[in-house]
This record gives sequence, C-alpha cells and structure tokens, in this order.
Amino acid sequence: MYQDLAVVGATGAVGALVRQLLVERAFPYTSIKFLASERSAGTEIEFDGRNYEVEVLRPEAFESVDLAIASTPDEVSREFVPWAVEKGAVVVDESGAWRMQDGVPLVVPEVNPDAIRQHQGIVASPNCSTTQMVVAMKPLHDAARIRRVVVSTYQATSGAGVAGQRDLDAGTRAALAETAYCYESFAHPIAFNVIPQIGGEKMDGYTSEEMKMVWETQKIFADETIRVCPTCVRVPVSNCHSESILVETDRKVTVGEARALFEATPGIQVVDDLSAAKYPMPIESSGSDDVFIGRIREDLSSPNGLSFWCVSDNLRKGAATNAVQIAELLLASIQVAG
Repeated sequence: MYQDLAVVGATGAVGALVRQLLVERAFPYTSIKFLASERSAGTEIEFDGRNYEVEVLRPEAFESVDLAIASTPDEVSREFVPWAVEKGAVVVDESGAWRMQDGVPLVVPEVNPDAIRQHQGIVASPNCSTTQMVVAMKPLHDAARIRRVVVSTYQATSGAGVAGQRDLDAGTRAALAETAYCYESFAHPIAFNVIPQIGGEKMDGYTSEEMKMVWETQKIFADETIRVCPTCVRVPVSNCHSESILVETDRKVTVGEARALFEATPGIQVVDDLSAAKYPMPIESSGSDDVFIGRIREDLSSPNGLSFWCVSDNLRKGAATNAVQIAELLLASIQVAG
C-alpha cells in the first residue's frame, strides 16, 4: 500500500520539489501520476528518467491511487481532497485547508510522528514558518517544557510563490533603474523594504500567518497552554525563512545545555560562533532540508528565557520535504503493522 502515487499541483514550485525529493530519497512506488489544473494538463514533465503527461485534477484521476501528495491553494484542496479520500487514497496536504480540522493530524515527523496514527484519510503539513520553529522547539520542550514563545519571522519572497519571486526580481531591477513596476503579490514594494504583514487581518491585530503559528504550534504539541506571540514580516530575500525566537521554559536551560540538545537532534544543525561571525543565514541555508540554529543566548529579561536565531529553506523543509517525510512515515507505519 501507498505505492500507487499521485502528486497534485505537480507543476508548481513546491510540486517540482516534491518530484525531485521522491527521486532523491528513493521513495518506493509502483505507479505514479501527476495532476494539475486544466491550464497545465497535457504538458510533459520528466520524472525518474521518464516523461509523464500531466493529467487534469478531477475525481476520476484518483482511481487506484493509494497516496497523494498535494500542494495547491486552500480552495482547490477543499474541493479535491474529499474526492481522493472517497476513492480510497490517503492525502498528505500542504495547504492550510485541513490543518485545524478535527480528526486531521498536523504532522512534523521530527516532532510528533505518533500523531499520524489518528489520520482518517488526510494528514496535514504545517505552515512553513511553524514547521521550522517547532523543529527547533522540540528538544527544548522535551527537556524543560516550553511555556511561552515570542517569535519574529523574516520570510522570503519564495513563500509567496512564483509571483512573489517575480516581484522581488523585477521590483529590484525597476528600483535600481528608477522605473515604475506594478507589484503582483505585495501591497507595497518589497525591493529595499520590509513589509510587516503576511496574510489578512485575522483577530486582535494579528494576521492570518501569525495566528497559524499560534494554533498550529499548540496542535502539534497537543498543548493549548503554550503561549505564542508572533510577528510575521516579509523581507527582500529570495529563499529561506529566518526567525528570531525567544522561549520561556519551566526550568532554566543554559546555553550549553541548549546547544547540546540542538546538536543531538536529527534535522538540526548548529552554526553558532559570534566571534567568528558564524551564524545561520538564508544565502547559506538554501537547498538544505535541515533547520539551522545559532545566536544561542540567555534572555536578559527572564530567568528561564532562552533566545536563538533559526533559518530553514521554506520550500524544502517548510513544504516539500516535510510532505515527503510524512509519506515515508505513512509507508513505515504500514510496514511495521504488517
């Protein structure tokens, strides 16, 4: 089971990475198909040494599909996921459509792999900014229970899709040439600027992106008492999200203990030597599946506070890699059960 695959949204930026990762990680499959909108249907894509024709996303496409890995807008996911589940497929969904739905596990394999057992045909992958944060939180939470998180994100334009990347590239060229440019994704120029709003207004002055980090973190850790105060900012960086994170724990965690916990955790790399100007940066983290942590230091304002800097490739670990890891986890669970 889970070896007749479908990749939904296969022609998008994340879908292309999913295809790449399935090959890189040698995911076993018997058959595979690639689904997308009517606009992309009929085009050919290369996968694992063969050419495949992209099929239209419709109910009939899920006949004989065991597992679908999907990266689509929320509204598309809400429409097609019930089709796939009705046909007997399990869907690993990267959209925000199902994350907070009861009965749908929200999974980061390094953090809450056991939650996958609760699935009823849908497994959700978290928002990219949440994913890297909870990976970083996990070893500290296990050691000393995190009670409060204050996080500021510095999010790359790749998180806004192809149009967001185009806005950065073309907007920067236009700014340097002192010519006009009409932005597609952003309400304000992103070139030489930062925009302290990602998503629409959600509640009490917080945006939808910020509230995702609150609610998703609590669901992943199965603890609604964890307090999260996020500020999400779009920055003129092509790829990789950065986050400044402050956590407060039940007991004091020293810098040395935190560094040892981070270094012992698979999927985390510590880059932390301030005197040598070594710390995680987007330009050096792109293309990796790891979460990079540096600038580890005690919080000067709280006895049980710890601050650190966190960078991760939002298209890989924040999206495509996490989805493929969930698929691997599903496959492993079947093999163990068998």
